[in-house]
Amino acid sequence: MLDACAELVDEVGYEGLTTTLLAERAEVAIGSVYQFFPDKRAIVQALTLRTIESYLQRLDERFAVDDLAHWWDGVDAGIDEYITMHRTVPGFRTLHFGDVVDLHLLDEQRDNNGVIADQLARVLIERFGIADEPRLRFILEIAVEAADALIKLAFRRQPDGDERVLVEAKALIREYLHRQVDAPAVSNQPG
Repeated sequence: MLDACAELVDEVGYEGLTTTLLAERAEVAIGSVYQFFPDKRAIVQALTLRTIESYLQRLDERFAVDDLAHWWDGVDAGIDEYITMHRTVPGFRTLHFGDVVDLHLLDEQRDNNGVIADQLARVLIERFGIADEPRLRFILEIAVEAADALIKLAFRRQPDGDERVLVEAKALIREYLHRQVDAPAVSNQPG
């Protein structure tokens, strides 16, 4: 049912999605849809959670095989996977991480990009030994919001993403994070 939901969201958008359409596409009785999901929001939430798990798994796999020498290589990998998902994962271009449906789809207390920033913080802390502090999460939230907006712009401009915008997005995010993450360590060094 989630695969059918992803296809339909690409075709008709979130607003056009109905449980009846979903049942028809998934070739199941409408009662089967309601057995698992009370409404279309719940279906999209489940699809979004699956997408986030896929994103994090892709990052873990990439980190396991790529030679990532520095934390910014991890950030680049995160942006690259986000772009790849826009291009290849049904429903992702429309739903992203659920913001189209509800900014608090993933967590009642935090917005969706804040949840993603927390997950990226976890990866950067575990993989690259960056200090686990509230400031890291704040700057990652800013970076995720900026990257998300610029990547959306790239895909509005061209169906496969305007490469010029994507290159600039990565440069902007990398420079911002470099100044924010590395600056304290650099300022403590002599001359």
